[in-house]
Amino acid sequence: MRADRVFAYGAAAGLLGDLLLGDPRRGHPVAAFGRAAGAVEKVAWRDHRGWGALHTAVCAGGAVALGAVAQRVVRPSRTASVALTAAATWAVVGGTSLAREARVIGRALEAGDVEGARERLPHLCGRDPQALDADGIARAVVESVAENTSDAVVGALVWGAVGGVPGLLGFRAVNTLDAMVGHRSPRFRRYGWASARLDDVAGWPGARLTAVLATVAGRDPRGAVRAWRADAGKHPSPNAGPVEASFAGALGVRLGGTLSYGGRVEHRPVLNGAGRTVAVHDIERAIRLSRRVSWLALGACVAARRIVKGRTS
Repeated sequence: MRADRVFAYGAAAGLLGDLLLGDPRRGHPVAAFGRAAGAVEKVAWRDHRGWGALHTAVCAGGAVALGAVAQRVVRPSRTASVALTAAATWAVVGGTSLAREARVIGRALEAGDVEGARERLPHLCGRDPQALDADGIARAVVESVAENTSDAVVGALVWGAVGGVPGLLGFRAVNTLDAMVGHRSPRFRRYGWASARLDDVAGWPGARLTAVLATVAGRDPRGAVRAWRADAGKHPSPNAGPVEASFAGALGVRLGGTLSYGGRVEHRPVLNGAGRTVAVHDIERAIRLSRRVSWLALGACVAARRIVKGRTS
């Protein structure tokens, strides 16, 4: 079976598996990788960029090597190759868990349980929940759904189309390392620099594809394009900017503004200033948009891989 068909069948099965099953409650492969990366950090940590780069190379390189070996072992069997791609896709994407957590918070807000929503918010994003009212929590959820559509689904599919199973595992490894050490705390300002920059590079194509597909899949394509062009560059993240701006325009809401991370207040630029304030019902709208973007991304990645394969064969 051709490599492009292996990816198409395997990625579709993996994405369907995530839709039906979500993430495993115990023994998640990404959690196992996180524990291994944490063990490497304990040995390698120095307040130095070089040691951080070594940590990134060992952990991300190990994930890519594992994927390459596994892919090579099963290559003689078409069934095993599709199954491996499906398992890897299911392990690295997280669209269903993202939607589940967002809906739990949305239901709490609908019931007027703001304190319950605050308690649940850290399961979805790293903001300080105590500083947020109901509208602020709803906005945080919508922004997290937008950003994680790129990080947890579309980016992985892009790199899966490029590199097969090694691409899938490598992207998730880089994204996980950024979440672990890439933030600008005193401990990781230097050590996490390489992981943060590599995550910016790895996330670049998936973020742009997410923004394009949000524009296509949303109810206001012109508004999404307008918000993307006007506001994406104002965001401090080169990848979250296009994604959040296009979602804001597609949903007709206003994102960005003041927020707090780890006790540090940030004044983010407003995205889609012409939109209205995020309401609780926009959480479900963002989830539906995220789901449409995810399946469109699968189709786009399969089509792109087939076109490239056809040109090189």
